[in-house]
Amino acid sequence: MTDPQHKTYYITTPIYYVNGLPHVGAALTTVACDVLARYHRLRGHNAWLLTGTDENASKVHEAALEAGIPPLQFVEDLSAAFHTCWQQLHVGFDDFIRTTEPRHLRAVQEFVARLRERGYVYSAPYEGWYSVSDETFVPDNEVEDGVFKKTGKPVVRVKEESYFFRLSAFGDRLLAHIEANPDFLLPEFRRNEVIAFIKEGLRDMSITRSNRGWGIPFPGDESKVIYVWFDALINYLAATGWPERTERESFWPADVHFMGKEIFVRFHATLWPAMLMALDLPLPKQIYAHGWWTVRGIEGKAGKSTGGLPHPTRLSQFIAMRSGASFALAADAQRYLLCREMNFGLDTEFNVENLLRRYNTDLANDLGNLLNRSVNMVTRYLEGVVPEAPDHDHEIAALALQVREEFTHAMAEFRLNAALESVWKLVGRLNKYIDETAPWSLAKAAAAGDPTSATALRQVLYTCLESTRIVAGLVAPFMPVASRAILEQLGLETDSTALRWPDLAWGRLAPGSSVRPPHPLFPRIQDLAIDAATLFALCSAETGVASDVLSPEKESTNKVSSPDVPTPPPGTPVTPMTPAEEVAQPITIEEFMKVQLRVAEVLAAEPVPNATKLLRLTVQVGEEDTRTILAGIAEYYAPEALVGRKVVIVANLQPRKMRGIESQGMLLAADVEGRAVLLSPEDAVPSGARVR
Repeated sequence: MTDPQHKTYYITTPIYYVNGLPHVGAALTTVACDVLARYHRLRGHNAWLLTGTDENASKVHEAALEAGIPPLQFVEDLSAAFHTCWQQLHVGFDDFIRTTEPRHLRAVQEFVARLRERGYVYSAPYEGWYSVSDETFVPDNEVEDGVFKKTGKPVVRVKEESYFFRLSAFGDRLLAHIEANPDFLLPEFRRNEVIAFIKEGLRDMSITRSNRGWGIPFPGDESKVIYVWFDALINYLAATGWPERTERESFWPADVHFMGKEIFVRFHATLWPAMLMALDLPLPKQIYAHGWWTVRGIEGKAGKSTGGLPHPTRLSQFIAMRSGASFALAADAQRYLLCREMNFGLDTEFNVENLLRRYNTDLANDLGNLLNRSVNMVTRYLEGVVPEAPDHDHEIAALALQVREEFTHAMAEFRLNAALESVWKLVGRLNKYIDETAPWSLAKAAAAGDPTSATALRQVLYTCLESTRIVAGLVAPFMPVASRAILEQLGLETDSTALRWPDLAWGRLAPGSSVRPPHPLFPRIQDLAIDAATLFALCSAETGVASDVLSPEKESTNKVSSPDVPTPPPGTPVTPMTPAEEVAQPITIEEFMKVQLRVAEVLAAEPVPNATKLLRLTVQVGEEDTRTILAGIAEYYAPEALVGRKVVIVANLQPRKMRGIESQGMLLAADVEGRAVLLSPEDAVPSGARVR
């Protein structure tokens, strides 16, 4: 990544083929680039993010003809779909380039003309195999039975006059540059793939096709159009205004080209640097390739042709529908989930149910619990005012600094998942810190006149608020809307996009300001199951969203992510489970009176790790009676919604251990059609009151 003193940061996504709608494979790349751009703005750099669409491909032309739509209208509609989709994912691109734009056409024709003047482009006959689907000529040894062995796509035999680029002249120069710049190609194991590819011997490359009415005409010979890959790569330079001198020229060379692995070795890491060398233009500083999303049951990369990956907007709508979060926060959740789930560099399985589980554990429980507990306690114990702490908690402050350093190193290596993992160290520690310090007990002692407890309470709650503020700053590149909402609940007016790295130092939260009423940003998802109809609706190529299909009420309990569970066709009726007949056995009044039912107040709530149904509650039963109770209500109640609530418990139940945690009582709840509904007193009742 760039030097901290570097003042500009130019990052590019690949430009996307407009032969279909976007999916979360393209979304991962685009969101990751947006995260990097936002991170560099946080570091004080002048970041510029470029994305766009690749529209000159032969297969795009064919798709338009098959659809009966004029090619220009076809590409305009799909390019607009990408543009809109990225905006709905909060991608703040600075430029969106289309390869049908005049600026791109001028740059490509000038680039090719200069190559020809320098002798790097020449005319010669070509005969060989060509894959229309892959938009590439294929060597004879890579074709078997009329199929390109690498991709499984059919090939056709082509014989025509063509123009060639002297790629063979650049093998040694490319290897020398790679050796002299070890961070040029990342990750390292992919750099080794490039080196092996170059050492096999580079062949001159055909860079034109016959002009069938679509593409950029070859300068001086309009019977030919320029090969789409040769044309597309030049977009990164065209967007700076090249060959004219513009204010954007200072951004070249690009700091990083970021992409999926399929276009890395041959095109971005070999062809594009050679093209730039031929014109003595600076090479990009870094080129990075991440792995693919894979889907169980689909061999190789999941995408437009294979299916299995959702449309990003549909996925945001689905998360909003399942959770009750706003669409904007659901889109932020998707950004977080894609970056957190992908093991950057390697292939990673995509599974919607895994995303929903991650949403619950990381966003609804960990981050949501921390924010709501902190703001709730400040509101309750300190009248909503940020306290002035005489000292800070040195352990937590040191951890916050360590997390910032780990975050920085991970971002420098493009390990976005690791950067988020480091932030969640602080989130997880703070949730435990609240349990360890028990602010509710400190508040009680402070109210009784204990000055030491009053001081400790201020320090603990300031630590919670300040840590949450730092977390909001670190996640701002990933979740800009959620970060802003967190800061607002902390009573801060600063927009997350205005934050700079020094703002994340410990102690910047000013005492005396007021927090705002807490409300959950990421409500917990109760139904994690995904049936076949729902998954089909998420991944469908249609542009509309079938809200009735995505609705949780329409889903069965059959999960498509489990290969061992057959999924019935949509519409198959599900036989309801019949509960065993309950038989009431009479007890005496003396036996009943042995059961002590008492009113308790929930002071804190959090999920039990690796348990989908259990919540760990800290409840106050009386003045000197604070206890832990495990309750199997996680499917029906979000932890933050329970804090401050009065409940009824069995107070004299024999303690028992579950998941290694001792539960000291039991909550009372009604069973309403299989759903647990907690019992609460109708009027204000003090904690510890006996229920008779």
